[in-house]
Amino acid sequence: MKFMKLGSKPDSFHSDGNSIRYVSSDLATDVAFSVGEVKFLLHKFPLLSKSSCLQKLILKADEENLDVIQLDDFPGGPKAFDICAKFCYGMTVTLNAYNVVATRCAAEYLGMTENVDRGNLIYKIEAFLNTSIFRSWKDSIIALQTTKSLLPWSEDLNIVGRCIESIASKTLVDPTKVTWSYKHNRKLATADLIIEHDSLESVPKDWWVEDICELDIEMYKRVMITVKSKGRMDAAVVGEALRTYAVRWLPESIEALVSDDHIERNKSLIETIICLLPPDKSLGCSCSFLLKLLKVGVLVELDDSVREELVNKVSLKLDQASVKDLLITARPPQCTVYDVELFSCIVKRYAIHHEGDVEFALSGKSWLNVGGLVDAYLAEVAFDPNLSPSTFIELSRLIPETARPIHDALYRAVDIYLKEHPNLTKAQKKQICGLLNVKNFTMDASMHAAQNERLPLRVVVQVLYFEQMRVATTTQPLSTTSNNTSSSTPNDEEWDRRTLGSCKSLRKQMDKTKINENKELPKNGKMLSKKGSVNSRSGAQLLPSRSRRIFDKLWGLGKGNGESKSSGTSGSSQSPTMSLAPGDTKSSGSSSRHRRHSIS
Repeated sequence: MKFMKLGSKPDSFHSDGNSIRYVSSDLATDVAFSVGEVKFLLHKFPLLSKSSCLQKLILKADEENLDVIQLDDFPGGPKAFDICAKFCYGMTVTLNAYNVVATRCAAEYLGMTENVDRGNLIYKIEAFLNTSIFRSWKDSIIALQTTKSLLPWSEDLNIVGRCIESIASKTLVDPTKVTWSYKHNRKLATADLIIEHDSLESVPKDWWVEDICELDIEMYKRVMITVKSKGRMDAAVVGEALRTYAVRWLPESIEALVSDDHIERNKSLIETIICLLPPDKSLGCSCSFLLKLLKVGVLVELDDSVREELVNKVSLKLDQASVKDLLITARPPQCTVYDVELFSCIVKRYAIHHEGDVEFALSGKSWLNVGGLVDAYLAEVAFDPNLSPSTFIELSRLIPETARPIHDALYRAVDIYLKEHPNLTKAQKKQICGLLNVKNFTMDASMHAAQNERLPLRVVVQVLYFEQMRVATTTQPLSTTSNNTSSSTPNDEEWDRRTLGSCKSLRKQMDKTKINENKELPKNGKMLSKKGSVNSRSGAQLLPSRSRRIFDKLWGLGKGNGESKSSGTSGSSQSPTMSLAPGDTKSSGSSSRHRRHSIS
């Protein structure tokens, strides 16, 4: 720390308790000043030779016969007046970053200019500020911290502005040329470690962010605005500085965050950080940090305009978010556990930002990430007993079909919702399960769904049907003639007719599988698997016990409605939601079954 000594005489100021300061001298004191709660008993002559203000006050006091001269609102208080008085006496005083601003403001109040005496206190302090304080990184920060209690004097004398300019200009120095010590403990194991210039470790670009975290929020804001206005600071470094400041000052507990004593301060802090966020699309801040700001913003009830700005910034980087960060607690009057309306708004904003972006649409990776987020979010909020079916369906439809090529995660969310909401009506279950496209299930999801008693019967049948088609196309050679399927979606009556036909085919395949199983069943009751057994792969693994019970019922139903009608359509059965691609071979599992080809 830089310092400057003024005067050469020994300090002869003494105290009589805490409220009286006097000069030890052979001459009796002839003037008294009251500064704050302290009374100074001094001599007129040394003061008159340095201060134009005291000249006027002493003359007025003599005319009015006042015993004590009151110095109201004296900048810096008794300590600053003590330094100025000692300077007038020629006694030794030491100026440093902690007291120089207060002394400068006090000297201005007392009028200690060059017009009164050459080499007066103001001149000496200005020289010290310009040659030492403003050239030092840490002294500039310390001096700026002291200016808050000295407003408006420190502002009027441009000390605040000069401190800010000094700090901002030093943040832009090439890190390889940083010759002063700084604090950088976020990336090091030892806390508060001071890195010197001659250290073997390279100086990081964000070397300065921790030191300025000690500033008051208003001073911090002004420093960051000045840094950004110069246009040379990397947005990522600005984002790191804002994150570090938020971590430094935001309380960890919700109780402290929303307490009556601190909620306004925390609200002001969040609003300041939001307004300082880099304006470019890259933002310079992680989506996780932005979502944490949004969580705090919801708790402290940010103004609508500020909240909208933050939501907009979050939506720009939604594809980089995590589900944990997106689980934002809902506030009244919402009855759900998490703020699903806010989540919906973010996803919709994301879609708007990328609407018409051809390059973005071709890449597809970002939308896949968002699709995974939506499905994972659905799985989390599905546990909420207050989440209505309509809201669940609305959330699932926030993303386009291309963002969800595999429906396993959506199926998991649907399964959780059905389990946690057992009182759903049949129509509601049908609507929710209508979100699923069983053709986009993986083998694991299909096996689970085939045994899932919470799913409607039709969904289970669809799963089994498409698994049978998948196995058939992989185990039987493709026909030389391509089979084209109808692109239209069958209605309920057509679906029932086709399903029963397909079930008859599956029943025959299942019967063959049972015969093979019985042949392969040893005495101990355990199944032996044959290498290359097609029936073992297509039957035993894909048709669990519940599925077989379902087909027993469907088989009986098929007989009741007429076998000839159902068997005539089994060869052309297809899903109610997705059709087979042209050229796929359709098989009923029977070699004697006639195939029907449609020509489009």
